[in-house]
Amino acid sequence: MATIVYGRNAVRASIDACNVKTLYVARHLDGDKLVDMARKKKLEVKFVENNDLTRIAKTSNHQGFVAVGEDYALSSIEDIVESAKAKQYPLVLILDGIEDPHNLGAILRSADAFGVDGIIMKNRGQVQLNGTVAKVSTGAINYVKVAVVSNLSNAIEKLKQCGYWIVASDGSATQSYLDIDYKCPIALVVGSEGFGIAPLVLKRSDFVVKIPMFGHVSCLNASVATAVILAGIVSSR
Repeated sequence: MATIVYGRNAVRASIDACNVKTLYVARHLDGDKLVDMARKKKLEVKFVENNDLTRIAKTSNHQGFVAVGEDYALSSIEDIVESAKAKQYPLVLILDGIEDPHNLGAILRSADAFGVDGIIMKNRGQVQLNGTVAKVSTGAINYVKVAVVSNLSNAIEKLKQCGYWIVASDGSATQSYLDIDYKCPIALVVGSEGFGIAPLVLKRSDFVVKIPMFGHVSCLNASVATAVILAGIVSSR
C-alpha cells in the first residue's frame, strides 16, 4: 500500500530519506528547489493542478507538494532494544491509545529531538502512521523507529526482561516525574488524550508519575506532556 505525504517540509524530509517514488507538484511550482532536489534523486516528478493534489492528499493543506512512496518500515521491539544497547541509558516511548494524528506527529518530533530509541504503540484503538502524522512530525517519522504491537502488557514484559524500568505518566499519580532516577534503561508510557493509560498497563508500571501543575488547567495535551517529561529525563541524565 502506498504512503501519501504532503506539505513542503514533510515532502522534503521524505525525499531526503529516500522514501518517495513519485512527487506530484502544482504546475506553478515548476522550477522550485524541491523539484530540483527530487530530480537529482532521480524521482518521477509529475506536474498537476491543485485540485488533483487535493484529491491525492485528501486535504487542501498540501502546499503544492504531494509525495507517494512505500509504507513506513516498522521495527520490532527486539530491533529497538538491540539498537539501543550501545547507549549508556536507553530510552523507549510507549503510547497507549493516542488518537489524534497531530499529537502523534508532534510526539514523533519530540522523540527524534530527545534521542528516543524507539516508539511502541498499539495496532488498534490508536492512530497509525499516515500523511497527517508525517506532516506534523516535519520528517521525524522517517528517523524514529516504531514498533506496532497487539498487546502493550506483553511488550512491557519484554522490556522488563531486557532491564528496562517502566515509568507511566498519569494524572492519578502522587509522585512527580522530577523525583525519579532516570540513569538506567527507561520506557516512558503516555496515555490517550481522553482516557489516559489502561489500568493493566498502569499495574505493570514500576513508577506512576505526573507533571506538577500550578495553573487553572488540570492537564496538558498528550504531545506537550510527552515533550516535557522527555526533556526532564534527558536533562537529569
